Amino acid sequence: MPLCPLAASTEMSRAGLDSFLRALLWLALASPGLGIAEQTDREKPVNIEADRLTIDDVKKESVFEGNVTVSQGTLLLRADKVVVKQDAGGFNYAYAYGKPAYFKQKRDGYEEYVEGQGERLEYDGKADRMQVFTNAEIRKGADEVKGDFIAYDAKTGFYQVMGGPSVATPVNPKGRVRATIQPPKKGTDKLGGVPGAGSPVPLKPSTSLPNKPEP
Repeated sequence: MPLCPLAASTEMSRAGLDSFLRALLWLALASPGLGIAEQTDREKPVNIEADRLTIDDVKKESVFEGNVTVSQGTLLLRADKVVVKQDAGGFNYAYAYGKPAYFKQKRDGYEEYVEGQGERLEYDGKADRMQVFTNAEIRKGADEVKGDFIAYDAKTGFYQVMGGPSVATPVNPKGRVRATIQPPKKGTDKLGGVPGAGSPVPLKPSTSLPNKPEP
C-alpha cells in the first residue's frame, strides 16, 4: 500500500535529515587532526523539534523553522531554519541557517565533542558534498580550523578551507584561514591524540568560492 502524502513527506524529511547528519559526520572526520566521531550514532533514531513545520508535496520540500533541533545519538544540530528537499532522482538536499547554525558530536571513546558552526550549512546528496558558509569553524578542544568557507567532498576525499571577510579581524585583516592542530599526545602516534586514526587530510588551497544560490 502506498504511503499517504503526510507519511511520505515525513519519510522524505527523515531520510534527508539522516543524510544531512551523516554529512556533518563526514565533515568532522575529514577535518585535520580532529579525530573519530561516535560510531554508534548512525544506529540511533533521528529526532526533530521546531516551532513550525511546512511541507510542500509538489516541491518535495519540508521546512522546519524556529529553534530547530535535530539529534541522532550524540550528534546534535541547532539552527533557526532547516530545509530538506528531494529531487526527481531521489537524491536528498538539506540546508541549515543560523547565527550561527551549530552542530556537535561526541568523539568515539573520549569524553569530548567535535563541534562546528557556520551561518549556512549545505548538503548535496547527489554530489556527496557538505559545505559550511560564513564564519565556518570546526573544533575539538584546542584543535580548530577556521575560515570563511569549509567543504568536504565524500566522493573525491577533497577537503577545502578558504579565507574571506567573515573571519577578518584586526590581527587577521585579510581573513586568512587559521588552523591549530595540537601535537600527538603521549601514547598515541597521530595528530590530536587519536589512537589508530588515519593520517590527517591536508588542506588544499583554492582560488574560487562556489557561488551557489540559496534555496
